[in-house]
Amino acid sequence: MAPPSETKFDDKKAYVAQEEEGQAFFDDGREIDLLHFVYGHPSIEEIRGSPSKVLQVIDEYGRTKKYLMNVGDDKGKIVTSLIAEVKPKTMVELGGYVGYSALLFGNAVREAGGHRYISLERNTEFAAVIMSLVDLAGLTDVVKVVVGPSAQSIKRLHGNGTLKHIDLMFLDHYKPAYTTDLKLCEHLGLVTVGSVLAADNVIKPGNPPYLEYVRSSVTEKRERYERGESGTESAKFAERTRDQYKKREGEEKLSTEVKGNPNLRYESKIVHSFEPTGVPDGIEITRCVAEE
Repeated sequence: MAPPSETKFDDKKAYVAQEEEGQAFFDDGREIDLLHFVYGHPSIEEIRGSPSKVLQVIDEYGRTKKYLMNVGDDKGKIVTSLIAEVKPKTMVELGGYVGYSALLFGNAVREAGGHRYISLERNTEFAAVIMSLVDLAGLTDVVKVVVGPSAQSIKRLHGNGTLKHIDLMFLDHYKPAYTTDLKLCEHLGLVTVGSVLAADNVIKPGNPPYLEYVRSSVTEKRERYERGESGTESAKFAERTRDQYKKREGEEKLSTEVKGNPNLRYESKIVHSFEPTGVPDGIEITRCVAEE
């Protein structure tokens, strides 16, 4: 069972507001600045080996310095509750940013008896920040950071036998890739009956193609499969979301060569919550319950 939706946000813990349209809100040096902030913190010796204390310092930066596009405490509780329920042996996240989710969820996986939390991050600088903070928090035995585009990394990890099945997956990367990467995981047999998905930002900024896919019946998916629809539909995303990584990474190349497994039946619903700034958002919790 998913935790109940949050109805009220505690303004005292709000992050600095996200920058307005046209202004950079990430990848402008703040991620490296965060690393200096953490390692220069007066309590650095106290936070070593403590995921929760490292997270507190990351939150302190987000509240007092600059906005960080982290999952945050409120939405984080939804996923940690899910981890405690599912008890995944292997959990994968698509999009690691500065490691907030890797610390929070990697620690939850370890506490639930799991063995591996794999964080896929395409930006080399962000990945370096994650690795440093994972080491500081004492989670290197559980968290593995993989650098590169998500689809390529998924294929490589599956091909070399590192990734055989995904028990729980957290999607928080390039929004148009949610659907195509899920279909790739279906095609490779990584997502099967029993797998659970938690997708962030389905309200802000929103992800209509993904919600349509996971909420569709098997019959509806089979019909689209026969028509050869890929589910990319980038036009359904605002320009700021669609071109979010264009300056640094260039034009996004989605994995559209596979159409997934339309025979998988999902049960999916949203759990309402808040961004760390207090803006309403939600996590879509999706369970693969059958193959027809």
